[in-house]
Amino acid sequence: MDAILHGFGVAFEPINLLAVLLGCILGIVVGVLPGLGPITTISILIPFTYAMSPATAIILLAGVYAGVMYGGTVTSVLLRLPGEAASVVTAIDGYEMARRGRAGPALGISAIGSFVGATVALVGLTFFAPALADLALHLGPPEYATLAIFGLMLIAYLGGGSFSKAMVAAGAGLFLATVGLDPISGAVRFSGDSLQLVDGFDVVAIVLGLFGIGEVLYNLRPGSQEDGDTVTTKIGRVFPSRADLRRSRGAIGRGSVLGTLVGLVPGGGGLVSSLVSYGVERQVAKHPEEFGKGAIEGVAGPETANNASSTSAFVPLLSLGIPFNVTVSLLFSVLLVHGITPGPQLVDEHPDVFWGVIASMYIGNVVLLILSLPLIGVFVQILRLKFSVLAPLIVAVSLIGLYTIDNNTWSMWVAITFGVVGYLMRLWGFPLGPMVLAFILGEILESALRQSLILSGGSFDIFVTRPGSLTILLLVAAIICYSAVSLLRARARREGDGAVSSESSGAPENGPSASDGSAPSAGQHRLVEKK
Repeated sequence: MDAILHGFGVAFEPINLLAVLLGCILGIVVGVLPGLGPITTISILIPFTYAMSPATAIILLAGVYAGVMYGGTVTSVLLRLPGEAASVVTAIDGYEMARRGRAGPALGISAIGSFVGATVALVGLTFFAPALADLALHLGPPEYATLAIFGLMLIAYLGGGSFSKAMVAAGAGLFLATVGLDPISGAVRFSGDSLQLVDGFDVVAIVLGLFGIGEVLYNLRPGSQEDGDTVTTKIGRVFPSRADLRRSRGAIGRGSVLGTLVGLVPGGGGLVSSLVSYGVERQVAKHPEEFGKGAIEGVAGPETANNASSTSAFVPLLSLGIPFNVTVSLLFSVLLVHGITPGPQLVDEHPDVFWGVIASMYIGNVVLLILSLPLIGVFVQILRLKFSVLAPLIVAVSLIGLYTIDNNTWSMWVAITFGVVGYLMRLWGFPLGPMVLAFILGEILESALRQSLILSGGSFDIFVTRPGSLTILLLVAAIICYSAVSLLRARARREGDGAVSSESSGAPENGPSASDGSAPSAGQHRLVEKK
């Protein structure tokens, strides 16, 4: 307890409070701008942290990281344009809510869920960091492979429409993941004579092309109902109603736990946790048919998991000195530049850094909630712009953001190409989310699967002899069985309703009236005609 109080003493120093505030504000702004994700922003800010103390530097960059996680939600909800990759899942139902005039509640529940999820992860970071990080270290390639399979299975629940079209989109994503260097042998695959394709496709370019440029082209198509104002309905209140909070509380609770656990897995990150949360919520929902059409649980769960995972990713960094994703690895490098080596000795040798960063994350979490809720009304006003004005701005910001990542025009051409692909997919009814998520999970699956087979000498027994991978496979099997049983019950229910309907249609003239929901008989028609 004394150590935690000491950490708050460090966090409440004026320079560190200013770092928290600036980091959160900058993070929200950066999250709103497509292409400028946490990796690019932190990379740009690293030189400016050299003159700061180690604690202040990490506090500033951690605030940016947390702010980006929420800021990316804004354009996902308002424009179906993810500000960063982790917001892809939010765009599915968040954008549909905005189209129905419920952008305010969508952003409000995102802010509340983000606050709760990050707080739960922070509690875990405070009290269980060493134990949780040790658990994550026991995961190997078989566990990562089965987790990727689990994620691919959940893709079936993302489309909200045709299952076959979702699978076709996922298959295309898996193929795109194979373009470039083989992760094991180093052989070049499907790149032709293009040197740019040797490194494969950039996920940011694909995301901005499909969801950004593709959405712009779709809304500008001839006969589109969105050629005029982006908003055609009343925005309404910007704070979730009691009914919204009641529907979302379970999703927020589950997302907090799932996000905290997934954040401990190497390569897990916000996107994977959002995907897992979305799949779980669709499974447990009373009305799963609403998902993909504006279900608030489809926004609350993924956003909560997204922020929880981004916070719990600090567990292995601070406790064991192991960065489990690219953004956290940048923070790792900042500590090294300041002469601090993250690891088990960090809490003893540099308690001001360890506990100061954790305490500042509590403060930053509150700052984000305070900043985000009042600004929701400002964000929603973006919807009032005519789409003819907004469309070129979206494309310009997207392409500029892509160019700033590696100063290469190739990524811009990739985004434009996938913009056309996204337009055609939308036009023909193919969901976009499964392609992007399969592309990301495909890279994880291929590497982990082949590494596992190398370890086992080509035997698949390794997946059932290791407790972790066996547990995940049993979970996959349980979900498949549950889905099959639910499908059979729904089919039996429909057949039963059809039998009752056929019996009602053959009832005598003095049978059920039209008020019972059955069609009137011929005699009743004649009575109506006489009247």
